[in-house]
Amino acid sequence: MPSWAPSRTSPANREPPVKTVTLLATNNAALNATSAVCLALGLRALRAGDRAQHRRWMLSALGASALFLVSYLTRVLLYGSVPFRGAGLLRGFYLALLGSHMVLAMAVVPLALRVLWLSERKQRFDDHKRLARVLFPIWMYVSITGVLVYFMLFHLPV
Repeated sequence: MPSWAPSRTSPANREPPVKTVTLLATNNAALNATSAVCLALGLRALRAGDRAQHRRWMLSALGASALFLVSYLTRVLLYGSVPFRGAGLLRGFYLALLGSHMVLAMAVVPLALRVLWLSERKQRFDDHKRLARVLFPIWMYVSITGVLVYFMLFHLPV
């Protein structure tokens, strides 16, 4: 079995194939970017009064984010984390960005599911609207910072 193949040992103890990790990370960034675009288009549709289009865009954002989560967890479980190679102020900025991204990302899942439940199952649109106003900027921030974290890890010349 190749040394990088999934095993029961810790992901940090294996050397993953760089192309595979980069491909999975690029896929994750694309899914985050897709989610951000869908969120923006969903807001635009809502402001234009097109609730049906708003619903489609928001469900698309949820789908992109769900695919991201599955893909991200798969990458981390198979290959572990990718360390940031920067130093000094850049490292401090990266860690602050990553920390805020991770904490807020954990909030998106229950909030998004609750907003979806309020609109789709209960049709409590006033409650949906109130909670969505909290969720939207958090979800957008998480989607955008996910792309920034990717670029800092894989494309920043350090």
